[in-house]
Amino acid sequence: MFAEGKNNAVGTFNETFIEEGFLVLTYQNERLEVETVEKEIDSSYIQFHFCLKGSSTFKFNKGSYALHINEENSLLLYNPQQDLPIHLEVNPNSWLITLLISIKKFHALFSQEADYISFLSDDNKDKKYYKDGKISPSMAIVLTQIMHFNLNTSIKNLYYKGKAYELLSLYFNRSEDASIEHCPFLVDETNVIKIRAAKDIIISRMAEPPSLQELADEIDLSLKKLKEGFKQIYGDSVYSFLFDYKLEEARKLLESGQFNVNEVGLKVGYSTSSHFIAAFKKKYGTTPKKYLQSIN
Repeated sequence: MFAEGKNNAVGTFNETFIEEGFLVLTYQNERLEVETVEKEIDSSYIQFHFCLKGSSTFKFNKGSYALHINEENSLLLYNPQQDLPIHLEVNPNSWLITLLISIKKFHALFSQEADYISFLSDDNKDKKYYKDGKISPSMAIVLTQIMHFNLNTSIKNLYYKGKAYELLSLYFNRSEDASIEHCPFLVDETNVIKIRAAKDIIISRMAEPPSLQELADEIDLSLKKLKEGFKQIYGDSVYSFLFDYKLEEARKLLESGQFNVNEVGLKVGYSTSSHFIAAFKKKYGTTPKKYLQSIN
């Protein structure tokens, strides 16, 4: 399971099973050399990593890509398209705590607000997600309590369960003056409703969408909040989102076999077939005609 580097010692996570689909991993490197820890994680899990002390590096694709996490920082990783195994190089005198929670369980925690969490929305559920951030003082206290657990082992699971849920609550805490800029996942609900209305408007009028200012006026939101909120919730700008949506609709219409290329282009808002073909090729790397030939 572990690939030992030339100058690396090999270690293992201390794993605590919270409940089905929920694990807490802790790791302390008190040695004077880098230690490597690995764990297979399938694509159904969201990973929350917290570096309480020191620093570490996550390696991906056999070391071709790396993400660093420093002291008092967190890292959220989620990729529904492929498994995301942990390959972690832990520097000397470093402490890490990881929460692994299945997307199903996590979704249930936010049943009333799941649509407002960008990587759980229907529009982004198939996209990978990555976010780094600072560990707040209140989160640091909980993390330290987890790392220094010294109570009776018979209550360890119960203790960790309480602390793990407390940690998630603090991570997604909504302050009274929460704003799009400061609350990256759960934004103001009134604005969310307006921004979701904006999404519905541009989809329903994708052949002739309104300008951004017209859209902002229609949903009674400032242009600035429309731009920022839309990107926060849907992970993209308004027109970039619309471009992806139109081309995905076009692909489905082509696959249905009910329309020719010109008809599909007109349905999704392209006045000429040449513009539609160019857009389709930009999105999918091939022309509509060649795409149909490839699937048939």
